[in-house]
Amino acid sequence: MAFVVTENCIKCKFTDCVDVCPVDCFHEGPNFLVIDPDECIDCTLCEPECPANAIFSEDEVPEDQQEFIELNATLSKEWPSITEVKAALPDADEWNGKENKKQYLEK
Repeated sequence: MAFVVTENCIKCKFTDCVDVCPVDCFHEGPNFLVIDPDECIDCTLCEPECPANAIFSEDEVPEDQQEFIELNATLSKEWPSITEVKAALPDADEWNGKENKKQYLEK
């Protein structure tokens, strides 16, 4: 069972989670990160590291975030791998916790 990055990561893109991932399963888009479910080993290390609380075990993804399971699987095949911590987006703290951000997802 893989972990999934959900909506609150959009326009934040904190990368604390990337630093603890032992298998480099994170992939980076312009304003969002995703986890490749085929690479994720379900180690649980990334979940507590996310300042936006945007990472969930696949079986614990909130009902209103279910579409992000498929979105992670799809976009992880299109986006490059990220293996090093980078600065969050400039206004990440302002966007952290805002609802209905899917419309801002840049692919």
